[in-house]
Amino acid sequence: MAEGGRRELRLLAILFGIALVVLLGLAILGVSVVGELGAAFDDGIGLKTAALWGFGVTAALMVLFAAVAGDGLIGEIQFMLGAFFTFFTVITLLIAWVF
Repeated sequence: MAEGGRRELRLLAILFGIALVVLLGLAILGVSVVGELGAAFDDGIGLKTAALWGFGVTAALMVLFAAVAGDGLIGEIQFMLGAFFTFFTVITLLIAWVF
């Protein structure tokens, strides 16, 4: 067998060993994650509380956006209102989903 073929086989064996170690590590980690999977299905903060937090976060973002918008605030109010309701919906649903 040629020298290049042995190098390629050695490289392939090393890569296979690394892949095997990574898969083994993921399997061991997966066993510990499955134990905590039940906590993901516990009751969260609920949609009403998430709406309160979502409103606060969205209002803070809109104040920040208005502050950095400069002198174009009056001309951009229709875009800010649309963005407010879009952000409010998305942030509220994400907070309710995550927490």
